[in-house]
Amino acid sequence: MTNVSTQGSTQGAAQAIISRDNTYVEHTYARFPIALVKGQGARCWAADGKEYIDLTSGIGVNSLGFCDPEWTSAVYAQLTTLQHTSNLYYTEPCTTLAEALCTRSGMKKAFFGNSGAEANEGAIKAARKWGHVHHGPSCHNIITLKQSFHGRTLTTLAATGQEQFHKEFDPFPTGFSYAEPNDITSLESMIDENTCAVMIEFVQGEGGVRALTQGYAKAVDELCARRGILLIDDEVQTGIGRTGKLFAYEHYGVMPDIVTCAKGLGGGLPIGAILFGEKTKGTLQPGEHASTFGANPAVCAGALAVLNRLNEDGLRQVNLTAQTIRTGLTDIIRRYSGMTRDIGGLGLMIGVSLPMVSAKDAVNVGIKHGVLTLTAHDRLRLLPPLTITPDETADALNRIEKAARSFR
Repeated sequence: MTNVSTQGSTQGAAQAIISRDNTYVEHTYARFPIALVKGQGARCWAADGKEYIDLTSGIGVNSLGFCDPEWTSAVYAQLTTLQHTSNLYYTEPCTTLAEALCTRSGMKKAFFGNSGAEANEGAIKAARKWGHVHHGPSCHNIITLKQSFHGRTLTTLAATGQEQFHKEFDPFPTGFSYAEPNDITSLESMIDENTCAVMIEFVQGEGGVRALTQGYAKAVDELCARRGILLIDDEVQTGIGRTGKLFAYEHYGVMPDIVTCAKGLGGGLPIGAILFGEKTKGTLQPGEHASTFGANPAVCAGALAVLNRLNEDGLRQVNLTAQTIRTGLTDIIRRYSGMTRDIGGLGLMIGVSLPMVSAKDAVNVGIKHGVLTLTAHDRLRLLPPLTITPDETADALNRIEKAARSFR
């Protein structure tokens, strides 16, 4: 009787959360019918008591998984010391985080905001000012790639190279054009005297977890240098160890002029950063850009805990785990479909083309078997915690295999 009563109670709690959400929250999200209440590592539990292995990391945010003890301690310690002050004053967490990011990235200066969209918005502002200063007021156009995604503000939506986002919110900011990925001729044909920058993701996350080719990335870097324009690297999803290196550009042997990051940097708290290289440092002057909550001390303390974990050993483990998951997924697809599929992306940013089912159906069936995944266009997308353990990884692959059986 106790178990039945508890089950009924937990189901009632879940329904209460969902009902209250339906009543009071503006529905800009197509939520799954799961009300999460706690988590630890790569595991989380819903209000109805069901356990899940989370291969989403809150869409790449929970880089150390749920409630990592070192991260939690760092944030708590800062909260009991100084939880916030304005950017009119100096704070140690801000300066220490900026130093860590610049030292490890090879960039020169950092600006902190609250999200990836804010970081990209600031990068676009900086690039346009740089073009104005160095080439005149008409040098403000930025070329991005088709299937890119750069955020949901009006400007970052305009920068996004997907037509589906360019509707119903007119007028959009102008000055953006979209080249074909992995086609250097397409990009070069768009550059003119009014172009100030090219903005790319080395792995297009929302565009299907598709990595740029080595040859194309090098050609873009060389083209920007030759034409005297900036290379902006959007690392909102790829950065902070997600691809097996601290930043995805390290895989390609290039050095961007501006790098943006967010998501996994805070480990679960909101932060975005713009990193400026030698050519662009000092472009934004006092009064030209700001953020009320940017460089919040507690958030910066959490970000430092993330970076401290992503040392050489931490990144090595990311790559070992990525190899295990990719091999396991390839084997599962082959055994249950009789076909082999490429596993896209880099490191623990994984895109899977499924021959036997749609990505959306795969996500829903995965939920029934206790594993949380994502979609990216027609692909299943996995963004596991960077610290997912071997036992959690094995459990996740086992649950995915059980889900795959239902499609035979």
